[in-house]
Amino acid sequence: MKLSEELKYRGFVAETTIDNIEDLDTRESKKFYWGADPSADSLTIGNLAALMMCACFVRHGYEPYLLVGGATGQIGDPKENGERELKPLEEVEHNKKCIGEQIARVVKADNLTMVDNYDWFSQIKFLDFLREVGKSFSMTQLLDRQFVQKRIGEGGAGISYAEFSYTLIQGYDFLHLYRKYGVALQLCGADQYGNCTSGIHLIKRLEDAVADVWSTPLVIDPVTGRKFGKSEGNAVWLAGSDNGSGNYTSIFDFYQFWMNQSDEAVANLIKIYTLLEPERIEEILRQHNERPEERIAQKALARGATEVVHGKENAEAVENLTALLFNRDTNFAEFSADEINEFAKYLPVAERGVNIVDLLVNTGLAESKKKAREFIMQGAVSVNGAKVTDEINIEQTAIIKKGKNKFAVVK
Repeated sequence: MKLSEELKYRGFVAETTIDNIEDLDTRESKKFYWGADPSADSLTIGNLAALMMCACFVRHGYEPYLLVGGATGQIGDPKENGERELKPLEEVEHNKKCIGEQIARVVKADNLTMVDNYDWFSQIKFLDFLREVGKSFSMTQLLDRQFVQKRIGEGGAGISYAEFSYTLIQGYDFLHLYRKYGVALQLCGADQYGNCTSGIHLIKRLEDAVADVWSTPLVIDPVTGRKFGKSEGNAVWLAGSDNGSGNYTSIFDFYQFWMNQSDEAVANLIKIYTLLEPERIEEILRQHNERPEERIAQKALARGATEVVHGKENAEAVENLTALLFNRDTNFAEFSADEINEFAKYLPVAERGVNIVDLLVNTGLAESKKKAREFIMQGAVSVNGAKVTDEINIEQTAIIKKGKNKFAVVK
């Protein structure tokens, strides 16, 4: 497949300034940039979709410039419903390091260049920025932005000058990367398309040159109808262990998320979130349609997506662990301490001697003590395969199960 064909096949086509998608196959300058702000210390599977698009461009010979927004992260990308809370600078620095490592792990390229917009914005004087960038935009142009209209319209929460200026700052990123590296293509999610066109405007006005934006559709959670992302309250994080602020999803739960996708959703998700060749995907979907009860496509999606984010070894381990934990013939009480210690690499962990109610809350199997008690009363909690009916202390090494597919270990 050519790049244009693979982008269409995998569903990476939304708004763009490029008139003919096939121009991407023969484009003279094969450099692009994609950016993320360090608003948390982990990216989510919403970000992962855009990174998988970036990886697609890399496979077809494009050179990636991946930006972590140390400057824009201090302000925050404007939301439609209100101001973002400013992050402490130490937190921004921590977040930058964490998500930079995640980006590099997903988009593997020998010619990858990581950049941080704080490196150039820390050198820009305010008056110089206003003279060069501020004078290049009209207020009418900026006020027409949809998010601004929602914030300043009737019933809106208003908008600070800092967030109002965000699109100018992001536009300058594109201008800077064009000037320094010759980057003339920005990749983004569809929700960032408006901000990205600010860069095109600056490059045209100040450099008399042509630049383009290519966006990919937002991935929508088929259950909730909301996009995958941290602001939507349904985040699945790329961090597989606690990275300091709780923004993580265990590797086991990450794998289970994909295993639980519906037959209607899996055909699209497997194209977006795995590196499987199109021919292999079509064969998997054919087998899945013949024997849907075997969940062949879900298994391939879960294995493929977990490999991308957490590596082949971890993907194989949670695949085997899943088969073990969901086997009706498995006797949890027979697992040795060494085996449970191995499981602890992939499941939430609690120490022995803790009351079952606190344990459920501490491991994330229940969102509150009230919920934990409800689960126990409903017979939805078991310890080493035996249902729990009282608020007991767990003194032994054990596997805790809540409902059909939530697990934790006590060690």
